[in-house]
Amino acid sequence: MSEGIIKHLVLPKGSGLGLKDGKLDKDAFKKVIPVLAAKVAPEKAGVLLKSPIMRRSLIDVPKTKSVMRGPNEERLVLLKYSDRADLTPEVLDFLKEQSAELVSRDLTFDYNFWTADEIIHAILPPELEAGAPSGFATVGHIAHLNLRPEYLPYKYIIGQVILDKSPTSRTVVNKVDNIDNQFRVFRMELLAGEPDFVVTQSENNCKFTFDFREVYWNSRLHTEHERLIEKFSPEDVVADVFAGVGPFALPAAKKGCAVLANDLNPSSYKYLKINITENKVDSLVRAYCEDGRAFIRHAFNRAYDDPLPPVPLPKPRKTDIKAQRAGARPLSPPPAGPRRSRIGHFSMNLPDTAILFLDAFRGVLSPANAGERDLSGLYPDEASMPMVHCYCFTREMEPENAEVDIRKRVEEKLGHALGEESTFHWVRSVAPQKEMYCVSFRLPRAVAFGTSEPQP
Repeated sequence: MSEGIIKHLVLPKGSGLGLKDGKLDKDAFKKVIPVLAAKVAPEKAGVLLKSPIMRRSLIDVPKTKSVMRGPNEERLVLLKYSDRADLTPEVLDFLKEQSAELVSRDLTFDYNFWTADEIIHAILPPELEAGAPSGFATVGHIAHLNLRPEYLPYKYIIGQVILDKSPTSRTVVNKVDNIDNQFRVFRMELLAGEPDFVVTQSENNCKFTFDFREVYWNSRLHTEHERLIEKFSPEDVVADVFAGVGPFALPAAKKGCAVLANDLNPSSYKYLKINITENKVDSLVRAYCEDGRAFIRHAFNRAYDDPLPPVPLPKPRKTDIKAQRAGARPLSPPPAGPRRSRIGHFSMNLPDTAILFLDAFRGVLSPANAGERDLSGLYPDEASMPMVHCYCFTREMEPENAEVDIRKRVEEKLGHALGEESTFHWVRSVAPQKEMYCVSFRLPRAVAFGTSEPQP
């Protein structure tokens, strides 16, 4: 049996279709294909559509309605064939029984019918078609590409296709260079759409506003953000050393945590403060803009000198509110808990260099750094010490070898062996021979109360 008109809707790959003088010619994708239609009374259309006999003959083309209205209110049930000879005798007999008349109907397919992948594969020349860019990241209304050099001559056409085919995108950009600067940002060029780089991204019940050109954001890390946040309890104080615009800090605060959030990038700090306000967690998050090593050295002292607010009280239940309004009983809120001084977690999401900052924990609770503060009461034993979640890269591809590599580098910076509460979580593959991990460990008390200073 013939496969029907679907074979005429496959675009030729590597054909240069749609290229005209180096620009996108959308008219080149227009196709007009005749199909057979069974013309029946309106009440008969459903009979044809539900019939097992007709099932293999009905049109099965995406974005195409199965039934159209005829010129005299009759219904045209579209079939997937253009030639009557492709219909089986059983189908022809059934149509005759239903008093259906076979007519021809032209269907028009244009640029809007095909997907971005199908069009891009058709536009590119044969030598580039096989490895054509097929995916992109989205950040708010921005579609973000990372085109290889051989595709750059077609970058504006590719950008236009993605803009046309991505309903939520208003701006398409291409990464120009690698992340190799202090603030983890990269230069980008506009390929299509509006030159609007300030986005709003939703994640973990929070909204984040930022200028994508000026701060680091990776939408592929949303599950990792969620994984780590789940480890925080509402009673915790969290110190976020490299907070960015707040993907860890704000959801943690929404959970009830008190957060010290820091980022050295002035733009990240600017949008972090905006996001704190927009997400209504001003009372729970304190923002800083300083070097990560200095932030670690100050964090314990700040929490001790100015304890953070208690865990937010739960909202009154609707039944209690109704009872109060009815005068049945007064609504007495539970007493607020104590203010919080003990840090329970450190998040260090700067995988390229975060391990290098671990030496800042050396002697951080000793008198040399704490001054006259006696912090031993807040951190009396190993179990009371904060968990440190440090992100990093490794070239080791096997998990066992990766753990050995990461453990060695961490212990070298701490000047102390990691304890039993240590885990090595694989996050994702970043590039060939480059894996991202999160090592989580209990900060050894001997390191924090020791006398050794951070390495120069």
